[in-house]
Amino acid sequence: MKPAEITQKISAQLVSMRKSERKVAEYILAHVGNIIHMRIVDLATQAQVSEPTVVRFCRAVGCSGFQEFKLCLAQQLASSPSFGQIAVTESDTIDEYKRKVFDSTIDTLLNVRDSIDACALEAAVAAIDHAKRVEFFGFGASGAVATDAQHKFFRLQLATAAHSDHHIQNMSAMSMQTGDVVVAISQSGRTKALLHSMNMARQQGCAVIGLAPSGSPVARQASIALEVDVEEDIEIYTPLSSRIAHLVVIDVLAIGVAQRKGPQLQEHLLKLKQGLYTLREHKH
Repeated sequence: MKPAEITQKISAQLVSMRKSERKVAEYILAHVGNIIHMRIVDLATQAQVSEPTVVRFCRAVGCSGFQEFKLCLAQQLASSPSFGQIAVTESDTIDEYKRKVFDSTIDTLLNVRDSIDACALEAAVAAIDHAKRVEFFGFGASGAVATDAQHKFFRLQLATAAHSDHHIQNMSAMSMQTGDVVVAISQSGRTKALLHSMNMARQQGCAVIGLAPSGSPVARQASIALEVDVEEDIEIYTPLSSRIAHLVVIDVLAIGVAQRKGPQLQEHLLKLKQGLYTLREHKH
């Protein structure tokens, strides 16, 4: 088990746990920082369960016993002080789940920052910089990321478009040429319609940048894979951290392209800013 998986596993199994084991889980999620200093008898007392229940809980989340569980938790806290999880419980106040959502997102961004491959980023920046045309493909929440990306790169004097309709993606891919770039964005990395569009784009000779989990079909099929691995705790929260991580990676690519284009782009962006300023309401 990876260190960062233990609280995720607890959250994922909350619904299926016995009532007594769930009491242990909820106490741990609410007091993560204190658990590594507790004895099994202390946890049992605080959670109002028996010691055998604590042991059963530990085994349910893949640990042989309480000591191994504490070790996994300590490793997680060492690598991710904010423990990187949403881990929301039914008893959380708004202040508690506000903090958890913010901490989770911050921790996700730090993990992605440290794990994403710099060489792949550089290759993606170079491909986009040299492209005559750049298109962003995505569905659902990834479609929103694609739209945001199109807006950012349009400002960089690139011919850009964003498509979240499968038929439009296919038609667009078929009209692309060698040197053009498709950026395929996927939180799951397994969307069949997206894979089909990527394949069509590659057949036309254009580069395909895949923004998706490592080892996923989208990452494998991409010419350049930008692998973003985000573990989400609870199904309802799935679009949160991964979507924000993808947005920040897009920002990194945009900064890289802007840097390559140099002073001439700065003049263009200044003109854009001045032009937009005239559209704003002014106070008299």
